[in-house]
Amino acid sequence: MDEVATFEAGMNLLSIQSHVVYGHVGNSAAVFPLQRIGVEVWPVHTVQFSNHPGYGDYEGQIFDAHLIRDLVEGIQARNVLGECDGVISGYIGLPETGAAILDAVALVKSANPAAAYCCDPVIGDADGGVYVREGVPDFIRTQAVPAADIMTPNQFELEYLTGKETHTLAQAFSAIDALHEAGPRTVLVTSVHIDDTPADCVDLLVSDELGRFRLRTPLLPLKVNGAGDLIAALFFAHYLRDGSAGEALSAAASSVYGVLARMTETGQREMPLVACQNEFVKPSETFKVKALGLPGARKPL
Repeated sequence: MDEVATFEAGMNLLSIQSHVVYGHVGNSAAVFPLQRIGVEVWPVHTVQFSNHPGYGDYEGQIFDAHLIRDLVEGIQARNVLGECDGVISGYIGLPETGAAILDAVALVKSANPAAAYCCDPVIGDADGGVYVREGVPDFIRTQAVPAADIMTPNQFELEYLTGKETHTLAQAFSAIDALHEAGPRTVLVTSVHIDDTPADCVDLLVSDELGRFRLRTPLLPLKVNGAGDLIAALFFAHYLRDGSAGEALSAAASSVYGVLARMTETGQREMPLVACQNEFVKPSETFKVKALGLPGARKPL
């Protein structure tokens, strides 16, 4: 199955995120692409909506923390948490739900100390500002950040979490360093536009104890729901497999770019994940990272 064979040894990820019936955000953006590259996914939904709220109206509900805990405890009763390689979380809905996610992370790490926690700190973006419920950003900053091994904020969320401006590359890495100091050993920043980013491009930055890297792609003329969820999931899986932040970023960003490029051709509003599934296995175009040197000391996992 082409490059899927690289995951043949097996990888199990617990994915605790939002879910929509129509479209692709949260788990509905992450689960199939991860499965397509050979990852077994255990999805737990923090919310279930008919569609992304960006459409203006939707039906559905936010699930309470008790349900999250019950589902994870049900998995625990199967004695399989020791086989879980990592936990990824995204949109949490309520602070109490976030606490249940951290409880799940603790259970997984108790069963498998080598497991990693990737937190996609969904707070807002540069266009719309903060769009999550009151209390969620504070929970992420004070509790999720210290607990996370890997974080995948966009540029707006990086500034929000660190209180630092990121107009230049030096400022961006200063903010990343501040996030490292608060907990995560690995930080991936998406949707980066700084002073040396060309107007027709977008940057991504990643940093861990082995190095710092930048990846640049053309800026496509569209705004997509779920693209951040997709790249976070793919990056996490590739990073756990390879141990290289730069290679994981190249693989994940190239796959996502292939999906978004197809959208610009077809005019679709939602990501065509099934039609573009080969992009996850073998991207049409591979974007390489540029090494930017070694970071300072980082705390070990």
